[in-house]
Formats: sequence, C-alpha cells, structure tokens
Amino acid sequence: MKAVVKYVLMAFTAFLSANASYGQRISVSTDLLGYLDFATLNAEASYAVSRHWSVAASVRYNPWTFNKDKPGKQLQDRQQSYAAGARYWLWHTYSGWWFSGKLQYQEYNTGGLPDPSTEEGDRFGIGAGAGYTYMLHPHLNIEFGIGLWGGYGRYVYYSCPSCGLTTEKGEGAFLLPNDVMISLSYVF
Repeated sequence: MKAVVKYVLMAFTAFLSANASYGQRISVSTDLLGYLDFATLNAEASYAVSRHWSVAASVRYNPWTFNKDKPGKQLQDRQQSYAAGARYWLWHTYSGWWFSGKLQYQEYNTGGLPDPSTEEGDRFGIGAGAGYTYMLHPHLNIEFGIGLWGGYGRYVYYSCPSCGLTTEKGEGAFLLPNDVMISLSYVF
C-alpha cells in the first residue's frame, strides 16, 4: 500500500511540475481601438490549453448616446457583443503570429453618421482573424489583429433616432469587418 501511495504522489508531483514549468496560461486584455468607437468598453479573457492553442471569451458593451438633446446631431454605436473562440499560435501561446476563429452574438443600435438614420438589430455568426502579439514585458503584451465575421442578422432602419418611423425591416446574411484591434494584454 505504501508503494502505491508513493507512486501516486510521485506521478502527481511530476504532473504539477510539468504544468508549473509550462509558464503563463491566463491572459486578460482590452482593445484600445474599441475605446475610439464611441467609448466602447471591452475585455477578453484567455486560457492557454497547450503550447499552440488558447481559448478565449470576450465582451463589448457601449450604452452611450452622444448629443441626445440636439435633434439631427445624435450619435450612437450602442451595442452588447459576446464571443467565444480559439487561437492557434504559430510559435508559442501569447507570443508571435496567430490565427483565430470564434462564435459571436451582437445586439446593436447605431446611427447619426453620416445622416440621422438609425439601424438596430441583432446578429449571430462566426468569425476568423489573424494577428501578431509582441511581448513588451514578461507579463505585458501588445496585440495587433484584424478579422471578418459573417452570419445571420435581423435589423430595423429608422429615419431618425427618436421618431420611431420605420423605413426598412428585414433579416439576412451579412459579412462585416471585425476585430480591427490594438490590444494591451496582461499575462498571468
């Protein structure tokens, strides 16, 4: 019995030391360009499952409307967006070139640029992207990336943000740019 306990403890210790020597496994990041999109709050959490693969979940949230009291000048890109996906890292997780895929849902209300018309709706789809991560410090990275996402969505167009006059309503497929990013990432 003592021999079994001894071998189990040795195997468990070897397993823990192998995981400990792997390095950083968890990362949290925020897209700095997202804040330029009408101050959209955003965050992503990532977990390295192997040397070349990581899984991630992200959220974007923008509740703000600008110039609400000025008719015809209201600006907004309100949204809540949720995504879950994976990245393949060519060299090592959290460093170098990567390719990504994800599932994403978005509820949005955008308008005011270039005219007062407003569009709102929801979308669900898949996305693909690529980018490069540069290590600034053992725990701090900067990421550059770009991607596309497509899927199915429902939408309603209004002639102005507050009048409620519907000009078009529909649903269908879409293909849009996504994840144009410059992100700061902290790696644990």
